[in-house]
Amino acid sequence: MTTNLRPAEFDLTQRKQRPLVPPSATPIKPEEILTRNHIIHISDDKKVVYGLWECEPGTSRWEYEDRQEMIYVLAGKMTVQEDGGDPVELTPGMSAAFPVGWRGTWDVHETFKKIYVVVRP
Repeated sequence: MTTNLRPAEFDLTQRKQRPLVPPSATPIKPEEILTRNHIIHISDDKKVVYGLWECEPGTSRWEYEDRQEMIYVLAGKMTVQEDGGDPVELTPGMSAAFPVGWRGTWDVHETFKKIYVVVRP
């Protein structure tokens, strides 16, 4: 399957808002963090998911127990901090990888929009 999409131009505001909840992540502050998602592709075995995601400001805890994620930042600003590691600020044009076993916090400072690929072993 070939997908032709201009992610930076894709408007997620028309997507239904949903609260961020486990198992994806656990909101810390505020207690409800709203997100919007558009899945572009799911593999037949459901082990690979590719899409666009947008999140309102807030702090959340992420634990990648059974998956890994690669992201490319389209808009906004976020600081990620792996447990025991230094904080890293992510801004548009940057990419990041969260391997299986990564645990830490995401602190979204401005509405954050990313392209993501989630892979389950």
